[in-house]
Amino acid sequence: MRLPFLTSLALGLAMGLVAAPTLARNPAPAYDVPPSGVVGIREAYLEPGFWVDRMTQPDRLLMDRATIAAQNAKLQQLDPSMHDLRAIPATLDGATVRGWIKDLSERPTSPRFDIGGAPVPAATLDAMVENLALDAIPASQPIRHGLVVHRADLRTFPTAQRMFSRAGETDIDRLQESALFPGTPLVVAHESGDGDWLFVVSPRYAAWIEKKHVALGSAGQVFGYVDQAPYRIITGGTVDTVFTREEPRVSQLQLDMGIRLPLAEVPVDRPVNGQHPYTAHILELPVRNDDGRLGFSPALLPKRLDSASDYLPLTPANLVRQGFKFLGERYGWGHAYDARDCSGFVSEIYRSMGVQLPRNTSAQAVSPALHHVTFDKDDDRAARMAAVAQLQVGDLVYIPGHVMMVIGRVDGAPYVIHDTNGGSYLGADGELRGMALNGVSVTPLLPMMFNERESYVDRMTSIVRPHGALEMQPDDVRTTGEAHAMKVQP
Repeated sequence: MRLPFLTSLALGLAMGLVAAPTLARNPAPAYDVPPSGVVGIREAYLEPGFWVDRMTQPDRLLMDRATIAAQNAKLQQLDPSMHDLRAIPATLDGATVRGWIKDLSERPTSPRFDIGGAPVPAATLDAMVENLALDAIPASQPIRHGLVVHRADLRTFPTAQRMFSRAGETDIDRLQESALFPGTPLVVAHESGDGDWLFVVSPRYAAWIEKKHVALGSAGQVFGYVDQAPYRIITGGTVDTVFTREEPRVSQLQLDMGIRLPLAEVPVDRPVNGQHPYTAHILELPVRNDDGRLGFSPALLPKRLDSASDYLPLTPANLVRQGFKFLGERYGWGHAYDARDCSGFVSEIYRSMGVQLPRNTSAQAVSPALHHVTFDKDDDRAARMAAVAQLQVGDLVYIPGHVMMVIGRVDGAPYVIHDTNGGSYLGADGELRGMALNGVSVTPLLPMMFNERESYVDRMTSIVRPHGALEMQPDDVRTTGEAHAMKVQP
């Protein structure tokens, strides 16, 4: 149901979640530039408590568990970027598998450079394509299932070689797609020619993963593990299992925010992997046996590290607190550097509260399962500022290739937290000032510049509210459930 615009705005103001509409009449408030050179930032802004204390209802439940479950089911049903592994047929058609691989693994048509800045030879690219082993895909094959046993990269091609668009710019590896985490279920569709890589379909992505990070098991084993209870939810940014000499396969494993892992059914009064477990939660983790088959092992997660017996309540305060647990982490394109990029960052914040999002900005920004408004070149600044005036904590703001999460306002102007590899603003002389943020950062939204002439607001493509309906001024912005074709990157 659509509320009248003024009624909706009044409700937002009463909850302290939106700014007064005067923002649209004053779109460029003055921002100080501190010694750090990061525009509009004071030291207090780098504490989550600063933003939580400004909320009138920080613990208001934005969506209950049943509503979240319904939205997740809708996402699975409607969003083409999501994969329902349980619905994949028991026999895989060869043409389908070949199509999956060809859609991802396209031979680069522009120059690529290696880590030392040298051009990648054509012979290297040819070898990558050859290693796809497309001719070895059978006409049909029985489906295979597996679980991820270590955090692992997902790659465009079955190779660990890093490649870049420009010599010397070595942060954005053009062959890095994403990452998967311990306990993630998979369907295995193909094997590389050298036998070291698997092409897999995960719930949110299909790409190449090193075989050593996957343990194969029956569908019953895999989905039984996924559904097993009781469990722990990782609520820290990243946490590690304890070191164990006795079982190195589960020693010091990185576990990332929002992962759901079952508890092991073992005695609590006896040592686990050489250590008494009374100070820890005893997780059950998948392991890869010598034959590549799936096994399970208990592992200790210290109780002092952030985890919970269930997903956190979806509240404004929790959205901010969870986001700030990554503050200062280096930007990792496609989840490189054991870190994350902008879309992975917001996904993991929401995942810790049980809300699923597509992997990439291109899918998140227009998902037919999420509430959003979209913008195109015909939307003027007044329309965009009308939408900015109604931003709420937790809203996701998209520009081409990037997403930011709203955390609150200072003097009526919105601030965001985002994982960015850049960041710039116009100085008092009108010249573009680069901040080289390259990590999870807090910034004001309005002074951020897309280029020398256009701000982030000028280039907004979408605003997504994963936690409820968006109410915008009907004459100025369009609310839609239809996906728009936009070529943007994760």
